[in-house]
Amino acid sequence: MLESIRNLLKVKTLVTLVVITVFAVLSFRGDITADNAMIIISMVVSFYFGTQHEKPPTDKTQTGQ
Repeated sequence: MLESIRNLLKVKTLVTLVVITVFAVLSFRGDITADNAMIIISMVVSFYFGTQHEKPPTDKTQTGQ
C-alpha cells in the first residue's frame, strides 16, 4: 500500500493528473471544446503510459550472467 502511494507521488504522475484535471475542468466550463480536451488528454495519457513501461536495456556482460 505504501509503495503504491510512493509511486503515485512521482513527478510524472502528478503532472499527468494535473494536466488531465485542468483540461477536464476547462472543457466542462466551456472554455475549450470537448474535442480539443480529448486530443490533449489522449496525448498526455499516451505519453505517460508509454514512458512508464520503458525498460532500460540490460547488458548481460555487466551483470555477470
